[in-house]
Amino acid sequence: MKKLILALAIITCTGNAFAQEQMETLAKPKSGNKIRVGGYGAPTVHFTPFADKFAVMTGGNAGVMLNSKIMLGAGAYALVNDIEAPRTNIDDPTRYWNMWYTGFVAEYTFNSNKLLHWGAGALIGGGMVGKNTRWKPDTENHTWVDESSFFAAEPYANLEINIAKFLRVGVGASYRFIRGSNTPGISDGDMSGPAAHVTIKAGRF
Repeated sequence: MKKLILALAIITCTGNAFAQEQMETLAKPKSGNKIRVGGYGAPTVHFTPFADKFAVMTGGNAGVMLNSKIMLGAGAYALVNDIEAPRTNIDDPTRYWNMWYTGFVAEYTFNSNKLLHWGAGALIGGGMVGKNTRWKPDTENHTWVDESSFFAAEPYANLEINIAKFLRVGVGASYRFIRGSNTPGISDGDMSGPAAHVTIKAGRF
C-alpha cells in the first residue's frame, strides 16, 4: 500500500512539472516576448542636386513595423520638376530628364515611444533614367529616349516627433548612390548626391 501511494505521488508531481512548463513554438512565442506588429506609410519629399541643378523628388516608404522598432518594406521616388537635358543634335526638340528608382527598405527607430526620436535606414534597388518632351494634353507622343537602368542605394537618417499615436512628422538627410547607367548626357555622378527630406508617417507604430 505504501508503495502504491508513493508511486501515485511521484506520478502526480511529474505531471504538475510538465503542466507548468509551456511549449515554445513559432506560432505562439513565450509570454512576454510577443512580437508587436504594426505598419505605416510615409509620403516623402526630397530636395537634392541632380545634373548640377536643383531637383525635387517625391515618393515615400511603406511597410510592416515590428516591436515599434524595425520596419521592413519598400520605397520609390521620382523626379518631378523640369530639368532640361542637353541636346544630342542641334535640331532635336527640347527634352527633360525623367528619373525614378525603387527598392527594398529597412529602417530602425530608436526610442520610438519618446516624443522626439530618431531612426536610420536604407533603400536598395534600382531605377531608370531617360529623356522626354514636356507633357501636353494634346500630344500623344511621350516616349522616353536614351533610357537606361541603374542600381540605386540610399542610406538615410530621420529626426521625428510624435504628433499623435498614429501620426509622426520628420526631417532628415540621405545620400543617393547611382551606378550602372549609360544614358548620353548624364553620368552616375550627376544623379548621385545628398538630399534633405520632409516626411509624414501615418499608421500603427
